[in-house]
Amino acid sequence: MSEIWSALGKAMVLIADFDPDLVEIIGLSLRVSLTAVLIAAVIGLPVGAAVALFRFPGRPVLVVLINALMGLPPVVVGLIVYLLLSRAGPFGVFNLLYSPTAMIIAQAILIGPIVAALTRQTVEDLWQEYGEQLTSFGVGPGRAVWTLLWDGRFSLLTGVLAGFGRASAEVGAVMIVGGNIDHLTRVMTTSIALETSKGNLEIALALGIILLIIALGINASAYAIRDVAYRTES
Repeated sequence: MSEIWSALGKAMVLIADFDPDLVEIIGLSLRVSLTAVLIAAVIGLPVGAAVALFRFPGRPVLVVLINALMGLPPVVVGLIVYLLLSRAGPFGVFNLLYSPTAMIIAQAILIGPIVAALTRQTVEDLWQEYGEQLTSFGVGPGRAVWTLLWDGRFSLLTGVLAGFGRASAEVGAVMIVGGNIDHLTRVMTTSIALETSKGNLEIALALGIILLIIALGINASAYAIRDVAYRTES
């Protein structure tokens, strides 16, 4: 037990001293996850809204597929991206494997269905509520997309934060496509796994504490957004 308390004390010192290696790992983690969330939002928001508002052949199948993809196993995503980016894959010529770009691609694939599914549900609910009123003003589904996205911005932002939470805590996919290379692709989750296996508990604990703080910050932000939404509606 004394070893754990000693490691925890050293972890707090590393955090307080802004250890350069620690800062580098945290910075890369945030850059990868935030970029992946941005890409997922740019694609997932309009796709989810379009699926919610337009009726076309195969729509029910697409809805089921998007919902199913929310539960994609990270290691499967990592394997698929690895095969696509490897030298034998169709995108191997770009030499993206074992780079932050490959990690961003994997995380964006994981987050995209979450953003799209939550957007579809939010926009569909808003259309059911305001559809008749918008139609009476001559506003069809195509013109209503951005209006409903704006109206549901608080709920959608909460969904995006949920996607960021999953991205920042993900380890399987980024380990496969990133390789956990020191000073290049080593992020918080992969570092925690590596340092724990090596017995460097102080570094693992320091990164774990930072990851918990980020998780708490995400949940606090989501709660604050919901509170603002409720006050706005009332």
